[in-house]
Amino acid sequence: MDTLLFISQNLDVIAERTLQHISIVGVAIGLAILTGVPIGILITLNQRAADIVLYIAAIIITIPSIALFGLMIPVLSLIGHGIGYLPAVIAVLLYSQLPIIRNTYTAISNVDPALREAARGLGMPPKQRLARVEIPLAIPVVMAGVRIAVVMNIGITAIAAYIGAGGLGVFISRGISQSDPRQLITGAIMVSLLAIASDYALLWLQRRLTPASSSGAGH
Repeated sequence: MDTLLFISQNLDVIAERTLQHISIVGVAIGLAILTGVPIGILITLNQRAADIVLYIAAIIITIPSIALFGLMIPVLSLIGHGIGYLPAVIAVLLYSQLPIIRNTYTAISNVDPALREAARGLGMPPKQRLARVEIPLAIPVVMAGVRIAVVMNIGITAIAAYIGAGGLGVFISRGISQSDPRQLITGAIMVSLLAIASDYALLWLQRRLTPASSSGAGH
């Protein structure tokens, strides 16, 4: 009951911190898509490059988030942004690379060779084949990678409260430091609800973007 009362009395603060959380994750994921998808496409051309890129991305994702924030503080302090919004966005951007690059690489690599040959037979140059055949077929798998990145990083962004980035993690960090279970539970519930809502929203978008032939093949 205490937690429900706390939530009802702080709806405006909860809404503000939820928007901060969404802003960090949304900007970082947007940048991750703009960088990760082209990288995933490019490395399909060279297996050695693919191995190196995927290995580096896998190493980055194993670094504990609090350690990554700590590493960025002295570097970004040189431009006056050692703590706060910027390091949080950069961390989420880095953590998002592996699922997006890997899924893009896998999706493009696994396009049916017969479809490529058919497109080539129609006289499509490589760029046109990529834009009209390969990328549309790859979208479901790429979107699955985006969903993984979003859900994972909603949790990671909660840690960013410790470097002054705001977001729902503020409830958790204050709940711990002040021994206040109301704030701790509120933060945990809101982060979980945001992750679930985001996953369902992206699943809906994934289905809307999936070509009819691909969705039919999956049933």
